[in-house]
Amino acid sequence: MTPNNIFKIENLEKKYGERKVVDIKNIYVNNGDFFVIVGPSGAGKSTFLRLLKYLEEPTNGDIYFEGKKLSNPLDVNIQRNISMVFQRPEFLKRSVFENVEFPLWIRGKKDNEKVEKVLGQVDIGNLIREKTSSLSGGELQRLALARAMVVDPKVLLLDEPTANLDPYNVELIEKIVLNLNKAGKTIVMVTHNVFQAKRLASSAGLLLNGKLVEVGSADTFFNTPKDARVKDFLEGRMVY
Repeated sequence: MTPNNIFKIENLEKKYGERKVVDIKNIYVNNGDFFVIVGPSGAGKSTFLRLLKYLEEPTNGDIYFEGKKLSNPLDVNIQRNISMVFQRPEFLKRSVFENVEFPLWIRGKKDNEKVEKVLGQVDIGNLIREKTSSLSGGELQRLALARAMVVDPKVLLLDEPTANLDPYNVELIEKIVLNLNKAGKTIVMVTHNVFQAKRLASSAGLLLNGKLVEVGSADTFFNTPKDARVKDFLEGRMVY
């Protein structure tokens, strides 16, 4: 693993019974990258993110974070440096402030200024005392981002972060995550939205039936893909 790799994946497999949902041979994610995986529903995208976060253990293969092999129980320092935003995040039935404060609280920390700062970054600072039950879908997704950011992780894993949101919130969330990436955060995102992937990615790959068909720089992947299946997917002709 070179110093620039933050993730290294070797012969990664995940099975549920006899069904193999992830089968990825060898890839790297570079430090500071915005790596986007596109693919149809059921391709294994969410499972792949859960494996990177080690919410699920691989059936076979290894994942390395900054040169350290992930294992169960996950090293606390690694755990704290990988935050994930789920497609359908869950929240405490309390205030916006308390939800963002919670990850700090479980680490024995208190930093009201940091909580207020990240809420401002996602443009819901004015909702700090509101209950989560009163927030819109877009506001809740931005709250999930703030909660992930407050612990200052090195990596953000994003699972379809703008699914079912209106154009205003899509644009706002894209701007937020791009700014985080420009500030040095490594981002790994999965989406079925090719147009969004083009707007955000510095590198990209296509996941089909649990296998990464092609991975490369965003420019190469979207403009001159080598695999015909990538071209078909990008142009809306996926029949595989």
